[in-house]
Amino acid sequence: MNNNQKKVALITGANRGLGFETAKQLGEQGITVVLAARQLSSAKIAAEKLIATGIDAYAIQLDVTKAADRTAAATYLTEKFGKLDILINNAGVAPKTAFEPRNLDTSAEEFEYIFNTNLFSIVYLTKELIPLLKKSDAGRIVNLSSILGSLGVHSQEDSPIAGFRILSYNASKASLNMFTVQLAEELKGTSIKVNSAHPGWVKTDMGGDEAPMAIVDGAKTSVQLALVGEDGPSGKFIHLGEELPW
Repeated sequence: MNNNQKKVALITGANRGLGFETAKQLGEQGITVVLAARQLSSAKIAAEKLIATGIDAYAIQLDVTKAADRTAAATYLTEKFGKLDILINNAGVAPKTAFEPRNLDTSAEEFEYIFNTNLFSIVYLTKELIPLLKKSDAGRIVNLSSILGSLGVHSQEDSPIAGFRILSYNASKASLNMFTVQLAEELKGTSIKVNSAHPGWVKTDMGGDEAPMAIVDGAKTSVQLALVGEDGPSGKFIHLGEELPW
């Protein structure tokens, strides 16, 4: 077992994009990072890149939609470290079809695909890992949300995100925000803090090349929330230190 003083972070969807960059930035802070991906080979390649730079990194297979993988991840963390300090629920999906406004014509298949990954799997994985997070002196859960899940911003006159009303995706992120609020309340009195992060519109596979933010900046909010102190926020929706409307 590793030195119990060293923090351990699990980052889902960590083989590329924001997840990989988040793992890198946490690793550079001296935190042991466990990179999770749907394919073990992808996770291993990503972890090896970080190990080559001196980061303490490990790789696991974790398809968040698979119960067996979620249980195996909890078992691995228990046996290897005996605790978990940081959970970054980074894995998420967008519609398989074009990322364009779609409401009543959203298919049942799209709703199920999006909600299964962006909400249900996060709830199930978090539940699986709560016992390990409770063993941390300062457990931190970061749920990767999006400004597109903000009811407040969507309902504004001349909303800046009016062109991105994709019901399946946006509703999944609004629901994830509800999970953040309710879990934070449930965990009051423990050492665990739970927050939603809006990374920004980032140049990832999902964000596209026209996105204004670099991946290195998109990961900053997750890293900041993973490292907040005892007096830091819980049950909030944050982007680069600024609170966003639900």
